[in-house]
Amino acid sequence: MEKLQERLNNEFILYPELEDLADRAVDYLSARFPVHFTGPSGVGKTSLALYVASRMNRPLTFLQGNYEMRNEDLIGGMSGYTSNKTVDNFVRSVRKQEEKLTENRVDGRLVRAVKNGHTVVYDEFTRSKPETNNLFLSVVEEGILPLYGIKGEESHIPVHPDFSIIFTSNPEEYVGTYRTQDALQDRMITIDVDTVDERTEAYILKDRTEVSDREAAFIITFMKKIRSKCMENGEVGPGLRSSIMIGSIAQKAKIEINPDNERFQKLIFDIIEFTIHRNLGYKSKEQTRNYLVREMKKLWGGN
Repeated sequence: MEKLQERLNNEFILYPELEDLADRAVDYLSARFPVHFTGPSGVGKTSLALYVASRMNRPLTFLQGNYEMRNEDLIGGMSGYTSNKTVDNFVRSVRKQEEKLTENRVDGRLVRAVKNGHTVVYDEFTRSKPETNNLFLSVVEEGILPLYGIKGEESHIPVHPDFSIIFTSNPEEYVGTYRTQDALQDRMITIDVDTVDERTEAYILKDRTEVSDREAAFIITFMKKIRSKCMENGEVGPGLRSSIMIGSIAQKAKIEINPDNERFQKLIFDIIEFTIHRNLGYKSKEQTRNYLVREMKKLWGGN
C-alpha cells in the first residue's frame, strides 16, 4: 500500500472536482456500498479507483476484467493431491496398510479479499462475462461469497465487515465489453467520470510533463478537435492519456512542439494516426497525415 501511495502521489493529479468525487466515494464505501466509476477511456478511472482504495486504509486486491476470467480465478480451485500412506507391521504375521488421498485447494484472490477485509478494485469489470460477475451479486447484497463448484464442507464464505469493492468500466459501446447485469447495477452506486474541460486538461498536462503554457494549450485544443471529429462519425477519439504521452515524449526526447517540426509530426502520427485513420475512414495514410498536419498548423497559427 505504501508503494501504491507513493506512485499515486507522483502520478495522480487531484484537482478540486476529482477530490470532491473521491470524498463522496469514500463515504459510500465506508457505509458498505460498492462504488462504480464509469466513463470514456483515458479519463483516469483506474487511478481514481486506486486513490480511493488507498484512502480506505485496507490491503488492496486488484482484479482486471477479461473475457477468459472464470470462477476459479476468483474463488480458487484444486491444486493437486496429498497422499498419506501408513503401514502397520507391529505383529509380524499381520500387515495393515492404510492410504489416504486428500485434495488440496488454493483460495482465489476474491476469497482472500472477502475473508480478510480487503478493498478490491475490479478494473474494467464489463470485459468479463456476465456469468462470471454473478459471483459479486451475493457479495454486495447478501454479504456472502458462494463457493460454486468447490468440493468441501463450506458452501459459502461470510464477507468481512471491512471488505469494500470499487468497479470501473468503459461505456457499453466500447469493443469487448458486456452489458452490466441490471441486478448488479442496482446494487452499486454508479458515478460518471467524464472528460474535464480544456483548462483542467492543460493544467494536468503541464503538471505531468512540464510543457509550457502555450504547448499544453496547443496539444489539448488539437486533441479536443480531433476527438470531436471522431465523435461526429460515432467513434471514440484519443483522450487525455494520449496528450500526456505526446507531452512526456516530446520533453524527454527533446522534440520541439511545433507542427512544422518533422520529428513532432512523426510523434503525433505514431500515437494517434492508427486510431484516426480507422475512425475517420480516410482511404490512405497520406490523407490521414495531411489532415492531422493541416489541423495542427491551423491551431498553432492561432496561438
